[in-house]
Amino acid sequence: MSEEGATATPTVGEEEVVDYTKRIVDSVPYPAVGPMPADLLWDENKKPRVNNVKDWLFREGRLSIADLEEILERTTSIFCKEPTLLQVQSPITICGDVHGQYYDLVKLLEVGGEPSETNYLFLGDYVDRGMFSIECVILLYCYKILYPETFFLIRGNHECRHLTEYFTFKEECRVKYGDEIYELVMESFDALPLAAVMNGQFLCVHGGISPSITSLDSIMEIDRFMEPPQSGPMCDLMWADPIEDFDNDEETTFTFNEARGCSYSYGFSAVCDFLNRNNLTCLIRAHEAQDLGYKMYKRNPKNKFPTVITLFSAPNYLDAYGNKGAVMRYSKNVMNIRQFQWQPHPYWLPNFMDVLTWSAPFVAEKVAEILLAILKICDDEDKSAEEKEAEKLARRQAIRQKVLLVGKLARMYGVLVHEREAIMQLKGFSDGHIPRGLLQAGSEAIHECIGNFQKAKAADRQNEKRPAAPVPFKRSTSSSAALQAAMLQRQNSSPHHLVLTPLGSTPLIEEDSSSSSS
Repeated sequence: MSEEGATATPTVGEEEVVDYTKRIVDSVPYPAVGPMPADLLWDENKKPRVNNVKDWLFREGRLSIADLEEILERTTSIFCKEPTLLQVQSPITICGDVHGQYYDLVKLLEVGGEPSETNYLFLGDYVDRGMFSIECVILLYCYKILYPETFFLIRGNHECRHLTEYFTFKEECRVKYGDEIYELVMESFDALPLAAVMNGQFLCVHGGISPSITSLDSIMEIDRFMEPPQSGPMCDLMWADPIEDFDNDEETTFTFNEARGCSYSYGFSAVCDFLNRNNLTCLIRAHEAQDLGYKMYKRNPKNKFPTVITLFSAPNYLDAYGNKGAVMRYSKNVMNIRQFQWQPHPYWLPNFMDVLTWSAPFVAEKVAEILLAILKICDDEDKSAEEKEAEKLARRQAIRQKVLLVGKLARMYGVLVHEREAIMQLKGFSDGHIPRGLLQAGSEAIHECIGNFQKAKAADRQNEKRPAAPVPFKRSTSSSAALQAAMLQRQNSSPHHLVLTPLGSTPLIEEDSSSSSS
């Protein structure tokens, strides 16, 4: 081979030449670079090319600030025109919490059916906890612009300023797009409807019912264009849960929700009373992680149908729960539960952390190793000395105790370094604290908490509670014109009265996990 065009091959003893212009792991595709071009985002009718958007976000791409602002403003305008209580029809796919798990959302849309061919209803909690919340918002809002009459979103308890500041979404917006985008997203959340009735038979909410809500008209009368309050019917629709012993306790109606620190827990008798009074079949809700992705509660003796069905559509929640995701497909009077598994996703440091903070445990371990080496030297010198005085013996014992203590500390820091990803997952849902004794128990104990649904749920329990009350929110004078007009119309409107016409008989339930591809 001639010298011209020859490739340099390292010989024995030579270092391998690495081309840093190429990816080390060439099986991982390049992320999308720069803002998404406008001609890829919008078609000739100024509608989003949703498949292009889905692929661009899948490749970790971002939108320009101007395009994202337009998407948010247009979606807010659509929400403002919708009633507080939506009326939706089958065929329809109903989805639970998404929580910023964009790559699982893409899988959900495959399992649930093409949005151009079926109706969709999402029950809230699109953001927080996951690292791709803004991507979830963008994709869902693009579908809403494209299919405003068939693609529906209602509000969950995380669609508010209070929780998005406490958890991850506000910081995510700052890192990826800036504070102004965060404020626009919050205004769009203020306009989201609160509930939906499907086929005149099923009440769909995020959390549950309320002692303040006796009829569907009560929901219609709620002024929703605000930050959710700490109590009252709007709070209950987003925060309430079934009581823990729902299937066995037929006496309890409503009791304070200790697990959430606000709202109510409702019992079997309260749900039956509400459903029977309003001529409804079932309450469909989200709000609680489920190992199988769904849960069906005790049947109503009147129609032999489950009184409550919970859906949760974020598989392997927090990358720790190990649960399945599920959606409900309702068509031709048949209710089908479809499960699906979690999908691989790109890695972000926890809480969008910078690399220096991430490296702190490694630095601490090295400092501990240096201290241990110094103390061992001191101990060796002391061992060679004549032990003639009691003071020297006491000093020797003290040094040994220090060596043991630092050795223990070094082992703990070793666990921190080698299991830092798992530790950060645990800290992410343990208020920043590692459970007592876990580091001493070692790597095996840590991994027992990750992927075990019950243990992960127990560790995350404190994050299920509503955080302490924030400073009262005051709306900015720069709120969108659509939101201001909707608020004014709400103030001047007369009371709403809803008349339902139930469609069909009691549906057949099919629990189908055939679509749970990995």
